[in-house]
Amino acid sequence: IAANLTDVIEGLITRILINMPPRYLKSLAASVAFPAFLLGRDPRRRIICISYGNDLSAKHAADFRSIVESPWYRAAFPKMRISRIVDSDIITTAHGFRRATSVNAALTGLGGDCFIIDDPLKPVDAQSETQRNSLNQWYSNTLLSRLDNKETGVIIVVMQRVHMQDLSGYLLEQPDEWQTLRLPAIAEEDERICTGPDTYH
Repeated sequence: IAANLTDVIEGLITRILINMPPRYLKSLAASVAFPAFLLGRDPRRRIICISYGNDLSAKHAADFRSIVESPWYRAAFPKMRISRIVDSDIITTAHGFRRATSVNAALTGLGGDCFIIDDPLKPVDAQSETQRNSLNQWYSNTLLSRLDNKETGVIIVVMQRVHMQDLSGYLLEQPDEWQTLRLPAIAEEDERICTGPDTYH
């Protein structure tokens, strides 16, 4: 995960899909630690983190806040200073932010240069064709329009696979080129996974 997110930071990837089972720290890595690192390097970044519900979004936001308010983080990234905190949103003195929302909340008036979509669909909801189609259309009709720059803006999707036609399946059928990282709980075949520049395991 870190190797792929490093490529995002360096501008090598703008669309990445990470599929992993639950309880493997994918949310901690992508929705909590990564935004903290990104804003630490550049407090102007405009990051919007989106999950299936407000409770999950608020949990990730609280974990993020505990990191960026810690003494060790402030020592490591002295240029990243918090201007204000509004509910689960943190705004920096450089006018960057990490906003937390859900797929059911309105994005009207919100724009960003990095969207992190983390578990956008509950497994029980994935069995509903209506719910799946609603999420997929929300991505195409609403989310994409909120990117500040369609060419350089980053979209990261982190989720467990819950249906063949879930958001991951939908995105892989789109013309956009998606970097994909699939880490199943039990490997079905031998595979080489990149863990850094010219490093594979």
